Amino acid sequence: MSIFDQMKNTAQQAVTAAARSVGNKRETFTFQSLPESLAEMQKLPEAKMETPFQTAALTVLALCAYSADRSIGTEILNWLRGPRPLNGHDISFLNDRFRDGKTYLPFTYFAGSTPENSYTPTKPYTITIESNHVSAEEQGYMKLFIPCGGADDPRPIKLRQRGSDGKWFLWEQYLLTGVRTPKSEDPWA
Repeated sequence: MSIFDQMKNTAQQAVTAAARSVGNKRETFTFQSLPESLAEMQKLPEAKMETPFQTAALTVLALCAYSADRSIGTEILNWLRGPRPLNGHDISFLNDRFRDGKTYLPFTYFAGSTPENSYTPTKPYTITIESNHVSAEEQGYMKLFIPCGGADDPRPIKLRQRGSDGKWFLWEQYLLTGVRTPKSEDPWA
């Protein structure tokens, strides 16, 4: 075996070990209120973004901010994305998801949010973030899952770690896909 093959094998073993160490893990985050500005977001302890779980939780808060005020939400999301700000396609996608009054979508990730209560979360706001056996398959990235009160399966979010400081940034999110219609908006309820 060449030295290159040995180095490659060692790197693959490290990735596998990292994936196993993440395993099936759950972290819960509680927020007394939702940040209404980037400055408020940056004051939260999770804003250190030392773990992908922290950044995932902050992403839900950022999407809530976006549903209330697109300008503020964009500013917060750009901060969470680090050196890769939202582009025109990203903004168009976000605007499309919130069209027709679907501002409740990010609130479906908080504890207590159900179609029956029109996705009104219990307070304080609580979010659970999960990892599993595939979460750390790709080196430098972490794919996590967030349970949703309007869907049967948790929704994925992908974070990327910056090598220079180890912080985790938002890479991709699949949190704004369809959910069960809130009972208050369901004409058949």
